[in-house]
Amino acid sequence: MKVTAIYVYPIKALRPIRLDAAKLTSQGVQWDRRFMIWRVDDDDPSKLTKIQIDKQHDCGLFKQEIVGDKVEVTYLTPAKPVVPFHPQQQVILEVPLSPDISALETVELDLHLSSVKAYKMGSHYDDWFSACFGVKAALIYIGDGRRPVLGTYAPRVDDPQEQRGRLSTLSSRVTGTLGPTKVKPWITFTDLAPFLVATEKSLANVRTRLAASDNNVEMTAFRPNIVIDGDKDFDEDFWTELSAHGAPLLRLTKMCNRCPSLNVDYNTGRLAEGERGTVLKKLMSDRRVDEGAKFQPVFGKYAFLHEQQEGMVLSVGDDIHVSQRAEERPVFDWPLRSRGAQPQYYQP
Repeated sequence: MKVTAIYVYPIKALRPIRLDAAKLTSQGVQWDRRFMIWRVDDDDPSKLTKIQIDKQHDCGLFKQEIVGDKVEVTYLTPAKPVVPFHPQQQVILEVPLSPDISALETVELDLHLSSVKAYKMGSHYDDWFSACFGVKAALIYIGDGRRPVLGTYAPRVDDPQEQRGRLSTLSSRVTGTLGPTKVKPWITFTDLAPFLVATEKSLANVRTRLAASDNNVEMTAFRPNIVIDGDKDFDEDFWTELSAHGAPLLRLTKMCNRCPSLNVDYNTGRLAEGERGTVLKKLMSDRRVDEGAKFQPVFGKYAFLHEQQEGMVLSVGDDIHVSQRAEERPVFDWPLRSRGAQPQYYQP
């Protein structure tokens, strides 16, 4: 198999940036999801609500590009405007990739019960996003903040057999000794893990479920970091380790349970029309395969970088093979507020 695409999302929820090659870190593709936009409550400015594309569909109208040491963000006004015109919408916003946090106001954030102290970028950035979204918004930088990985999403490298369950080793397995993790795993503003892996083979399966006139769903709708061509539809459900360059690369731990973001048309900033707007429903028929989240279909697999690969460069076209797999699918166990779980902070 080969890598067919690599994506990075410096500002979470906006359009991805496609890369030919990327430096990989324990927290994902370099620069991935270091920033996030939050909605500010009109009556209580201290109350922040995350802005994500499943509910704020016009996130798809924001193009981002890394230029030097900045992210340039452009608002793409659709043919049918989503919000009233504002002059700021015609301005390209420049966001430093590594801003100085010494003078920034801090804020406590709770994202999927994985909490962190982060930094408000300030009115210059907030005003621009507010003008484009049509609501009060704040750009937040995670800086030196660390969000804990909850449940059993992080790999147990000290006891790989326990973490992965019953493993069947392929004849092409790359052997190696797994040592203990020196630093407890943590994440930035990624949802539940540093990487999301998806395959072209599974995307092709999704497209067959739609009418010919509406089967133009792109991989970007699934918001992965690393895309592989794949050998068999949804075989990634059972992958537990991928190798590249002759060594283990990624440990895959849990499946990705999907939400209505799959139905968004990035060109209009609205839910897509026709069958293209029913992708989530189409997957409901046979892809509710996670026993821990029975009402959400699965597409893609969450992953963590092998500790010996910190800083390695992965390129489109690189060979990838499955070096370990499981006989059974993993089970969602991220704590949920609806089940009485409480927010947690990173503890080294």
